[in-house]
Amino acid sequence: MALLRQEVEPDEVGLDPKALDRLDQNFAHYVDEGRLPGFLVAVTRGGRVAHLATHGRRDIAAGLPVEADTLWRIYSMTKPVTAVAVLLLMEEGKLSLDDPVAAHLPVFADVQVYDSGSGADVKTRQPAGPVLIRHLLTHTSGLTFAFYHSHPVDALYREANLESSVPPGANLAETIDVYASLPLQFEPGTQWNYSVASNVLGRVIEVVSGQSLDEFYRERIFGPLGMPDAGFQVPAEKAGRLSELYGETEGGGIEPIPGLPLHGRPRFLSGSGGMVAGAYDMHRFMELLRRRGELDGVRLLAPETVDLMTSNHLPGGADLRSFGAPPHKEPGNEGVGFGFNVSVVIDPARTQAPSGLGTYGWSGVATTTFWVDPSRDLTVQFMTQVRPRTSHTMFPDLKRLVHEAVTD
Repeated sequence: MALLRQEVEPDEVGLDPKALDRLDQNFAHYVDEGRLPGFLVAVTRGGRVAHLATHGRRDIAAGLPVEADTLWRIYSMTKPVTAVAVLLLMEEGKLSLDDPVAAHLPVFADVQVYDSGSGADVKTRQPAGPVLIRHLLTHTSGLTFAFYHSHPVDALYREANLESSVPPGANLAETIDVYASLPLQFEPGTQWNYSVASNVLGRVIEVVSGQSLDEFYRERIFGPLGMPDAGFQVPAEKAGRLSELYGETEGGGIEPIPGLPLHGRPRFLSGSGGMVAGAYDMHRFMELLRRRGELDGVRLLAPETVDLMTSNHLPGGADLRSFGAPPHKEPGNEGVGFGFNVSVVIDPARTQAPSGLGTYGWSGVATTTFWVDPSRDLTVQFMTQVRPRTSHTMFPDLKRLVHEAVTD
């Protein structure tokens, strides 16, 4: 079994063991207070795991502990994997970042953009230009999510039964048809709005490669990188390792809630948030990025391609707060730009939590997160399974505590 293990003592790679103990104790308090079921945290320096801690339960009712081989629904941490898949196809010359999406998905040829009105009175017009592959990768396409309540197009998504981003019973191709039938919120490339764009990319990958999304990821990414537990389903022999999913209650506690249907191949393969993975899998993926496209003699991407993925693509060096649609104009988005399905720190002095310049990564809705800090040769992952009622509140503390542990 592939298992993440500590490989070096923290002080050998410039990390303070006492500060890392404080990090563990901080999140152990969340468990003791009933706000988290359990967690895993790993801190790696120079590619060597210097800190690996687990605490609490992966299944409270069954009394099963979090272990190094626990499996986690990583939800939106699927998106960077989708970006890598697109860039593989780009390097092979099978698509270009400046291809209109309609060149691969003709259903997007007639997509409209919102003009005015709401509900049945929404008026649309032709967009000034097409949605491009790069717009999908940077979440500047004009697509949206149904759970926002800030724009008339959000309401149209809800009317189309897209509360969970997929109409009940639909597969990926059928879902993309629904997206394309709805207007864009804005002209492509003119705002940043986190959206269903990576599901569209998933379908592009299928059409361009001639493979199903799960097959492409398995053969082109998970297999070559040695990510044995990563995928869109959990086989029966691994089912006992999967963490229960919990949701926050109004009183601040947690309770079990339904999660992704991972026991069997899902009908809907989500490039936005469909993956399950273990800590070892995520370590391998982060190492691919940290090493700029190569791992253990296997090169998936050119160094320049990883640099492109992890650079800010918002125009004029804008950050997520200044370029974001209304739901994203929050203080936590200051100083943070966006690459291809990863956030990128562009001004550490303005970020909510201490971060090195160029730090990139992403998070999942069940309070999972990862980041790579090239300036400190540092990677971090944090795994638990709690869907918060609002936004994640633990991540700034996590970043601060990791920052305090770095001694050189």
